[in-house]
Amino acid sequence: MAENTLVSSASRSRLSSDPPSPRLSRHHRPHRQTSFPAADGVPDEQTGLLQGQRLRPSRQPHLARSHSYAGVQSRHHYRTESLGQRLVNALSDRQDPMSESKASIASDERLWYDQFTSTDWVHDSILDSYRVKALRSRKDFWGRVYVLFDGAQGWILSALVGFVVAVLAYAIDVSEALIFDFKDGYCALGWYMTEKVNRYTASPEVFGVQGPAQVWAEYGTYVCGVIVLAFAACLVTLESRTVVPSSFQLATLDENLAAQPVSASSVDDQAGSGDDGASGISQQRQSGGNEIPTNGSGALNSSSGTPPPLDDKTGPPSTSRVYYSAAGSGVAEVRVILSGFVLHGFLGLRTLVIKTVGLVLSVASGLSLGKEGPYVHIATCVGNIACRLFNKYDQNDAKRREVLSAAAAAGVAVAFGAPLGGVLFCLEEVAYFFPAKTLFRTFFCCITAALTLKFLDPYGTNKIVMFQVQYPVDWEYFELGSFVAVGVLGGVAGAVFIKASRHWARSFRGIPMIRSHPLLEVVLVALATGLVGYWNNLTKLPVAELLYNLAAPCDHTDNNLANLGICPSEVDEIPPILLKLLGAFLIKGVLTIITFGIKVPAGIYVPSMVVGGLMGRLVGHIVQWVVLSTPDWSVWGTCPAVGEATCIQPGVYGLIAAGATMCGVTRLSVTLAVILFEITGSLDYVLPFSLAILVAKWTADAIEPLSIYDLLTEMNSYPFLNNKHKPIFTSDLADILPRARSHRIIDISSSPLVKASVLRQKLESLHRAGELDGGLPIVRNEILVGLIPAPDLEFALDNLRDEASSLCLMASVPSIDDSDDEARGVDPTDFTRYIDPAPVALDIRSPMDLVHECFVKLGLRYICVLRDGRYAGMAHKKTFVKYVRDLESRDGHM
Repeated sequence: MAENTLVSSASRSRLSSDPPSPRLSRHHRPHRQTSFPAADGVPDEQTGLLQGQRLRPSRQPHLARSHSYAGVQSRHHYRTESLGQRLVNALSDRQDPMSESKASIASDERLWYDQFTSTDWVHDSILDSYRVKALRSRKDFWGRVYVLFDGAQGWILSALVGFVVAVLAYAIDVSEALIFDFKDGYCALGWYMTEKVNRYTASPEVFGVQGPAQVWAEYGTYVCGVIVLAFAACLVTLESRTVVPSSFQLATLDENLAAQPVSASSVDDQAGSGDDGASGISQQRQSGGNEIPTNGSGALNSSSGTPPPLDDKTGPPSTSRVYYSAAGSGVAEVRVILSGFVLHGFLGLRTLVIKTVGLVLSVASGLSLGKEGPYVHIATCVGNIACRLFNKYDQNDAKRREVLSAAAAAGVAVAFGAPLGGVLFCLEEVAYFFPAKTLFRTFFCCITAALTLKFLDPYGTNKIVMFQVQYPVDWEYFELGSFVAVGVLGGVAGAVFIKASRHWARSFRGIPMIRSHPLLEVVLVALATGLVGYWNNLTKLPVAELLYNLAAPCDHTDNNLANLGICPSEVDEIPPILLKLLGAFLIKGVLTIITFGIKVPAGIYVPSMVVGGLMGRLVGHIVQWVVLSTPDWSVWGTCPAVGEATCIQPGVYGLIAAGATMCGVTRLSVTLAVILFEITGSLDYVLPFSLAILVAKWTADAIEPLSIYDLLTEMNSYPFLNNKHKPIFTSDLADILPRARSHRIIDISSSPLVKASVLRQKLESLHRAGELDGGLPIVRNEILVGLIPAPDLEFALDNLRDEASSLCLMASVPSIDDSDDEARGVDPTDFTRYIDPAPVALDIRSPMDLVHECFVKLGLRYICVLRDGRYAGMAHKKTFVKYVRDLESRDGHM
């Protein structure tokens, strides 16, 4: 019977991807017969223990993200959207990014996840299982066609995302290169040509300036160009301004290291305080006698600016916060989103357009920033928009994140021309759950993007990146010590950059005038960049081109290197080159520090590599000078006699140091080694690259345990639980368990009917505590019998006709279940369809390691806690994240 009902349900919905809710079928129906009864009707050893109490099929039309019971008139008249409707829906902004479900959607629509909530991975997995079961129940020809099409949707999206990402990358590369050259003049053959063409008219000639004043005219034009383009980029970025209501406990959603983070203790007080005024989280029961300070707010929290504690009576503070979704690189936010955090609007079409236009202007301005990090955000926006084409991914957040992971990898693939590096980047940095099928689709997406970019040829060199280099000479064994030293210097530089950026942001960006006027900060940074960076021909170059010149070998056929003057032919030419590189290193280092965090689209990957490349080129020329100065030392072997400038390749040192410094900033390891290998296309230098990156990571971890994105994640108070680093726990679940309070429990000991007004009060208590994704346990005689999630409860209450006088059924009653549901329809006061009868529960004495595994591996949002089989409380994921941060703040990051 279950199988026939599934077939009927699938036929009614015309095999759409809308999943039937598993909760519709998990409450018992005593009068129904199960699918596998015993032959004589008498239970035997092969009969299920709960047979007769669980039923697979649902009796009512299933709910999708865009449907509700209030809007269902007839389940026999369902129409799926046409292809044109899906395209229009995909390319439209669905709602205001900060709006909640009740205020932003129509009365007959449902939004499964509210803003700033966590994805329920287990729930979404169950939904997809029911969807697939219903889809496969049809055995006719069209049923098999639908199954094949359903399986092909993931591959279609991967190919589409890869193609669109490559096209956007091509448009950005060509546009920013053209606009960048406008600061120096225009091409006489056509304004749309870049400076590589010989007939290029300089800006002083345009204004008719001749003689000695020509240099100053060119200088002034360059500075004005930097300011104007940076100003325009900031204006575009500010259009993505979003106000965060004070009820959400976040500091900011962009790379502002001066933001004052939300105190973990205040949120704990908020979640823990109730009508009795009791404290929520007990900090006194940690085994081993150690206590975590109740006012600890993490390593990054400042002593001032902490919002006042909240409780269920007073509500949140009145101040709201502002963030700009198009500012920064967006990699930290993409990582948090892929971990299951819901940020409506952050990956929408509006953000995609603003970030793309702003990125072209910001990179063309010549600021010390890169486009590679924003490519990850842009590609993820493309993946999110593409998911709207198929309900399978649009209405299931867990499935959607499979496509988002592949899209993020494609962004790295087109940024560095490294499809393998893109896959590893997704696996090492941003992906949270990464099954085997996602790995293969991610690889397919990256290959599609790389091939598309290869055919488009944005640089006119038949290469997909500008700084692809090859070295004709192999490295010598005595250089291993130099490579290790470069790795140490790169790790130190990366860690110092993080500390310096945080200090600068808190000192300068903390000034009230700068904090309230981000446009002023951008203008000041652009002015400093134009005034200081013009006179050094290295710092004047675009960051990607400068990185290529620092990593390229000294080849007489390369006129660019000759014009830069960084390729010596004898020992006397090395000291002036060292002075030039040292000056460029100091200028670029300072400019990168003050640029990071301003309100324009900006990445940190290539700027950090440029700073490291300058440092590595310095070390390379120093080693070169030592070898040329002491050619008779036997340790050099035949190295001094190779070529005009020995066998030492300063470009190798530059590229190795570039990777080491980027490793110190981002803590990427294997990904960087593979990217550097794909850039050089040679196996000869894989060992030096890998060795330097290993040393750089060890060094950076010793100086600054947090990467730049870990720092932003912690400062912004994201509910992100790192699945790659596990603290040392010596406590049990009791240490994070708030005291069970009556307004957080639905007690059905006396009656399964509960007033809707009482349920609304309990729901509002959760909302005031910031637990939009929490839940209310259902208890009978102190025994946990179920749990209703807060979003489901809110949806059910909103569909009541008369909430003030309604009584809601919170447990299955045989007399009610035996009625003819098909004739009377669905009773809106029957809430049993929303109840999870088997929530995950652990004993209060469970070790914290087990709790960590449940939250990380299962992706749970909350865990019910039992004491001797009786309900004792509930531990939310956000509470556990705050506990882990306090623990790491006290004991240090591991």
